[in-house]
Amino acid sequence: MRVVAAMSGGVDSAVAAARMLDAGHEVVGVHLALSQNAARLRESARGCCTIEDAGDARRVADRLGIPFYVWDMAARFRRDVMDDFAAEYAAGRTPNPCLRCNERIKFSALLDKAVALGFDAVATGHYARIVEGHQGRELHRAVDLAKDQSYVLGVLTTDQLARAFFPLGDTTKPQIRLEAAERGFSIAKKPDSHDICFIPDGDTRGFLTRHLGEQPGELVDAVTGAVVGEHSGSYGFTVGQRRGLGLDRSGLDGSPRYVVGVDGPRNRVLIGTADLLGVDVIVGDHVRWCGPPPEGAAAVGAQIRAHGEEVPATAYVEGGELHVRLAERMRGVAPGQSVVLYEGTRVVGSATIARTATARSQD
Repeated sequence: MRVVAAMSGGVDSAVAAARMLDAGHEVVGVHLALSQNAARLRESARGCCTIEDAGDARRVADRLGIPFYVWDMAARFRRDVMDDFAAEYAAGRTPNPCLRCNERIKFSALLDKAVALGFDAVATGHYARIVEGHQGRELHRAVDLAKDQSYVLGVLTTDQLARAFFPLGDTTKPQIRLEAAERGFSIAKKPDSHDICFIPDGDTRGFLTRHLGEQPGELVDAVTGAVVGEHSGSYGFTVGQRRGLGLDRSGLDGSPRYVVGVDGPRNRVLIGTADLLGVDVIVGDHVRWCGPPPEGAAAVGAQIRAHGEEVPATAYVEGGELHVRLAERMRGVAPGQSVVLYEGTRVVGSATIARTATARSQD
């Protein structure tokens, strides 16, 4: 099988490429140039896609004896991931750029180009497993739950899974580093990159301010409608946030206040007490299935964050939207986030959260 190995320059993708070669596939290494102004060196462990990373990937490919190419997808990445990220925050939503990158770049733009060039599949260094089930290939959690990345792959379709390989899913991260050292890879101890790759300093608010500019607005009590403070841009807040509110506490009691809603179009941030945060009903759009969709209401596990806990739930589709009723209330669930559904270790599908509620408010 002819396989494109996506090589970021990190240890995971390096070992993934080596394992595909060991399995007897014809492997070509491809590094995605995603930054239009790639720095020569990493600014921190958060960053990736730098010239240094491209060089590391090339050295691994040379050691493996496989062809290596750099594919420029910076413009596509900016439009589909970075600009989308800013636009979502401006609209009052909280996006996950890793899901968007997997959906639109690695398993759309990259996979489409690979297939157009005659390749059969794409292999990446994600920690997840593909299992051959009775109804086709299934996406499952990785053995190393601490590194499991099945959540950010929950946007993949059945057709995309049919052309995907995740060679690391049955291995722990320490074992991967040991294997990299045994193979003589100089990057065996290279630090991992972290979310969000295009914000290497971790200052999301600063990134958004540079892209959207300061937009002064009001902090509003969600119950009384009273103005309790000011802000420089509603895009700098997300549901569940407590720090950095800068509230005028003269008219408030002593209980903590949180962001309970973000009204992007009116540039308002809604503030309330903790009892306003818990939700147990999620409605999502942009529904994606990693296999046959469930028939009727299905008992599933629902995960809201990449490293969050899985909560028992019931899910069904109605009017093209995914409805998820959680067995217990969760706090900090925001529109724009993704809900990924599991059946045991298998990923069932996902949706982008459009709105939330409590069962009491719907009854």
